[in-house]
Amino acid sequence: MPYTAEISRSNPSCFVFLLDQSHSMIDTIGDAAVQQRKADVVADALNRLLQELVIKCAKEGGVRDYFQVAVIGYGAGAASAFGGELAGRDLVPLSQVAIHPMQIETRSKKVPDGAGGLIEQSTRFPVWVKPVAANGTPMCQALQHTRRLVDQFLTEHPDCFPPVVLNLSDGASTDGDPGQDAAKLRELSSTDGNVLLFNLHVSTEGSQPTIFPGQDAALPADDYARLLFSMSSPLPAHMRAYASQQGLPVDDSSRGFVFNADITTVVQFLDIGTRASDLR
Repeated sequence: MPYTAEISRSNPSCFVFLLDQSHSMIDTIGDAAVQQRKADVVADALNRLLQELVIKCAKEGGVRDYFQVAVIGYGAGAASAFGGELAGRDLVPLSQVAIHPMQIETRSKKVPDGAGGLIEQSTRFPVWVKPVAANGTPMCQALQHTRRLVDQFLTEHPDCFPPVVLNLSDGASTDGDPGQDAAKLRELSSTDGNVLLFNLHVSTEGSQPTIFPGQDAALPADDYARLLFSMSSPLPAHMRAYASQQGLPVDDSSRGFVFNADITTVVQFLDIGTRASDLR
């Protein structure tokens, strides 16, 4: 049965996050309750996820390298989006991600005060990736770069839980049809299954998100939406089970694709898409 390999320090897996940094990411996300740029929403969600991965893999003695992580930004070409000490690096062991955020911001959040109310509390927020919104959308180049990274990782870890690639974008590719590059990436495999490619589309529209559809007929009559759907891998069983626990309508045909995501859906997408098998 595929997608069941144990993840351990001797047999790690990897996550590659593809981050659209095109000029249109400067627009506000389609959520009437907020006025935030798409670039800010996606960067915040990704930084929060990286911190959660670090916490999840923190054991006695430090953060264990169950995963290697890459963040590839694409706008002015396709290259590592890490800043600070990790700038220019592609796949990085999670323990190195943990100790090398580019900065620590102080943010406030509301927490229960114990008497039925809420109070403001300061919290430390590690930042590895800054929001960028400039240039075009060279998605083909990003997928080609990712294929090279993942191919090398699989050579070194042939029995791993398959690498997971999560592409977060708001617009159509400006350097060609990404469908073929996506197919070549998904064809790569470990002994546990093919590489997983999931796609999330963020929009300025405020219409209802389409989450993990099983057929493109469920999508708006939008050629780009249907292209991203066709590029997306089916959700493995354990991810479908977790999505179902979150109250999302999934079935055996559901793919790792979200169209017209709002802030809540961006967070859900990253959470579900990074659910791997048990850590050892």
